Amino acid sequence: MTRFTSQELEAARDRLVPDVVADGLHVLFCGINPGLMTAATGHHFARPGNRFWPVLHLSGFTPRLLKPSEQQELLSYGLGITNVVARASARADELSAEEYREGGRLLAEKVSRLKPRWLAVVGVTAYRAAFDDRKAKVGPQERRIGETRVWVLPNPSGLNAHWTAATMAEEFARLRVAAGDG
Repeated sequence: MTRFTSQELEAARDRLVPDVVADGLHVLFCGINPGLMTAATGHHFARPGNRFWPVLHLSGFTPRLLKPSEQQELLSYGLGITNVVARASARADELSAEEYREGGRLLAEKVSRLKPRWLAVVGVTAYRAAFDDRKAKVGPQERRIGETRVWVLPNPSGLNAHWTAATMAEEFARLRVAAGDG
C-alpha cells in the first residue's frame, strides 16, 4: 500500500470520492464520509485499520477479501458504496449537523433514483444525525426510502472498540441473509 505523508493526506481534505453504484443493487453500503486516506487513494474504506473489507468477506458478502483498490468488483456481487457526506475529513466529528441533514436528504434522493433492495448505513450515530432518528439502533429500521429497506450496521472504523470484526461480521451476515444473498 502507498504510504502518504501528512501533507499529502491533508491535501486530500474536502476531496470527493466517486461512489461505486449501479441501479438495482442488493445492498448499497453507506459510510459516514471519506477519510483522508480514502480521499488520497480514491478508494472507499482505505485506511488500514478500517475493518469494512475484512468484515464484508467474513460475513459472506464477498467470496474473498477484497482490497480497497478492487472496490469496483463489488458491483458484480450486487453491492455498492456511497457516503452520507461526500467531502473528506480527518474525523467524522469535523462534520456539522447541517452537513449530516443535507447528506441524508441527498442520500434519500440517490436511493430513490438507484433503487437498491437495502441501504446499509455503517454507523448508528451517522444514521441518527442524517435522518433525525435519535432512537435508532443497529439492525433493520422501520424507515423505507421508496421500496428500499434500511439497515444500520456498526461503524467498521478501528476506533469503534465496542464491536470486534467477528461481531460486526455477524451483523453484516444478518443483513446478507435478509437481502436474499445467503
